[in-house]
Amino acid sequence: MPAPTRRTLLALGALTGLQLLCGCTDDHPAAPKPTAADPDRPLRLRQLAATDALLADYDAVLAAAPADADRLGTLREDVARHREALAGTLPSPSAAGPSASGSASASGSASPTAGPTARTAAELAAAEQRTAALRLADLAAASPELARTLASVAASDAAHAAALGNTTAPAPSPSPSASASASAGALPAADTAALQAALAAEHAAVYGYGVVGAFLPTGPQREDARSGYSAHQARRDAWQRLLAAGGASPTAAAPGYRLPFAVKDPATAAQLAAHLETQLTAAYADLAATTALREQAAAALREAALRAAHWGADLPALPGLAAAS
Repeated sequence: MPAPTRRTLLALGALTGLQLLCGCTDDHPAAPKPTAADPDRPLRLRQLAATDALLADYDAVLAAAPADADRLGTLREDVARHREALAGTLPSPSAAGPSASGSASASGSASPTAGPTARTAAELAAAEQRTAALRLADLAAASPELARTLASVAASDAAHAAALGNTTAPAPSPSPSASASASAGALPAADTAALQAALAAEHAAVYGYGVVGAFLPTGPQREDARSGYSAHQARRDAWQRLLAAGGASPTAAAPGYRLPFAVKDPATAAQLAAHLETQLTAAYADLAATTALREQAAAALREAALRAAHWGADLPALPGLAAAS
């Protein structure tokens, strides 16, 4: 039998190596790549527990007052949407049914804001306000995307409380010029861009409210329009000062603005006011993702949502995030 040539040995060695490699692959599948931990997980669990407690309150009030099923059912659907948005990638049971509130214990903690189970609409409104406060308490520690969601959900909670009769004035909004001017020079580029967009939206709102007021007769509605006009002027001026203090050139108002529809009477004037406020919620949801201006953005988002609802807007479950949801 002839001795194997060097070429034959090399070929056999290559085959043996290939077989060993294949065998290792078959016997020991490659381990899946580790998934990055969600830094928002503790906040999400805390928020889910609070949302489940609120869903339980809705179920209790619905059981006690079935005649209010239509009105309360719509608000409860919003809260279920809040739960879906806050859960993110966490595995979560459906919040569509009455049993959803039971998942609070599964989240690992009870809601720190939950009081006695609500039995009346007034108690439910108070529960909405407590839950809104919890959203805002976690705002600073959240990632940018979760911060947007928290600000939007807090605005929706506040609108629910108002719809349920709780007209308690929220805590005064922090002054943008006072609380943020010290760090204005260090605003990141993304924060500056979001603030410029909010300023542009305020310019449009000031112009639009001028049109709204022109078509409203003397009375409560015109006073509401005057109040909205003044509030948007004040916020516009605050953003301009903040940008200028940081060395940026504030976005200027356009020479004119195209209205989304013809305004010709009080009804269409009110529709325009609702439209302006709804558009502002999107600008302030984006601003809530910034690092330096979250608190101010969340306050502005809440105020815009409340004004939009006051003017008759049909707010989505996630004001400012409707397009993304």
